[in-house]
Amino acid sequence: MSPDAPPDPFTEPIVFGQRMQILRTRRGMSRDVLAGLVGKSSSWVKQVEGGRLHMPKLPVILRIAEALRVRDLSDLTGDQSMAVSLFTGPGHARLPQVRAVINEFPVPAQKEAPTQTHLRQRLARAWTARHSAPNHRDVIGALLPDLIRDAQLAVLRSDSADDRRKAQAVLSEVYSLSQFFLAYQPDASLLWRVVERGMVSAQESEDPHAIGVSAWLAAQAHRDSGPAHFDAADAVNLATLRYLEPLLPDAHDDVLAIAGALQFEAGYTAARRGDTGTAWRYWDTARAMADRLPADYYHPVTSFSRAIMGAHAVTIAVELHAGAESVRQAAAADASTIPSRPRRARHRIEEARGYQLDGQTGAALAALDKAYEAAPETIRYNGYARRIVLEEAGSKSPAQRRRASELAVKIGVLAA
Repeated sequence: MSPDAPPDPFTEPIVFGQRMQILRTRRGMSRDVLAGLVGKSSSWVKQVEGGRLHMPKLPVILRIAEALRVRDLSDLTGDQSMAVSLFTGPGHARLPQVRAVINEFPVPAQKEAPTQTHLRQRLARAWTARHSAPNHRDVIGALLPDLIRDAQLAVLRSDSADDRRKAQAVLSEVYSLSQFFLAYQPDASLLWRVVERGMVSAQESEDPHAIGVSAWLAAQAHRDSGPAHFDAADAVNLATLRYLEPLLPDAHDDVLAIAGALQFEAGYTAARRGDTGTAWRYWDTARAMADRLPADYYHPVTSFSRAIMGAHAVTIAVELHAGAESVRQAAAADASTIPSRPRRARHRIEEARGYQLDGQTGAALAALDKAYEAAPETIRYNGYARRIVLEEAGSKSPAQRRRASELAVKIGVLAA
C-alpha cells in the first residue's frame, strides 16, 4: 500500500473518527448530510473525524451506523465485542442453495421445460406464500431453486420469438422474487447479479409490466447503496416512468400499479435527499394513480394499492426526519388493510422510527412488537429495527431496557 493511501478501517488499528470519515467518504456523503441525518452540526462531525472529540455514546453511534448503513457495528467502532449485524442481516439457512442455483452455469437442460401456464401458476403461488407466511424468507427460499432452474429452462427451450419473450417475462419476475429473498443478506454481489439479470430478462421480454417491476427493484438497490447512488436510482426510475407514460391511458391494473409504485419510489429517494417538496409531490402523484385502481386491488410484487398509501406517507415523513408528522401519518394509516404480512411488518417498523423521532420510545417498541407478530423474518433483517432495539436496550428506564432486551433476543441481535 502507498504511504499516501488512506488506511483501511477494517485492517488498520485506527480511531473511531477516522473510521467514520472513511466510511462516510466511501458512501459519497458530505459532512453536512451526515450531520443532518444524526441530528448534529457539521462542525461536530468534523471534530469527531479529526479526533478532537471522542467516540460518542451508543445511541449516537447507532444513528451514525444507520446513516452510513454499515454492515457490522464493529466496522465503525473497531471494537470486535460490538460485532452486531445491522443493515446486513444474518445469512438465511437456505441462502447457499439459492446461491448455488444462481451461480450455476451452464444451465442444466436435460429435462423437459415446463409450460408457461404451469410456471405462472407456481410463481403466483410463490407470491401468495411470500405475502401470507410469517417466515416468508424460509418459504420462498425453498421454492426458488426449482423456480429459477425451470424459468431459465423455459427460455432456453422456447420455440418462437414470441414464446421466448413470454418466457423472459416469467424469468424476470422469478429474479424479482429472488431479490426479496436476498435483500439485506450478506452477499451483495449475488443480489446485484440478480438485479442485472432481472433487468436484462425484462428488457428482452418487451413486457411493460416486467420492465416496470425490474426497474422498481433496481432503483431500490441503487438507493440502498448510499447517497452517491441516488442519481442512478432516479435515472432508472424516471426513464422507466417516461417509457410507461404513453401506455397508461389504456393500461391494465398491473401496469398502472407499477407506474404508481415507481412514482412513490421517486418520492422516497427525494425524501432521502431531504427534498420535502419533491417527496410529497411524488407521493401525491402516486396516490392519484392508486385512486385509479379498484378498491380491493393489491399489486403482488410491490404491494402498491390504495391500502398502502397511508404506509407510504409514514415512510416519506420518517425519511424527512419529521417526527411529529410521522406520528400524525401513522395515526391516519390503517395497518389492518395491508394484506401482506411482511409489508405490514415493514409499516410497523416505519411507525417505530416515527415514534422514536418524536421521542415516544415506548410506542416505538410497541410498534416493533407488532412487526414481530406480523412477520418475524422481516424485523430480523431490518437495520432500522435492529438499531432501535439496540438503542433502547441501553435506556435509563429498567422497564424499557427489559422490553427492548427481550425483543433483541427474539430478533437475534443479542444472545439469549
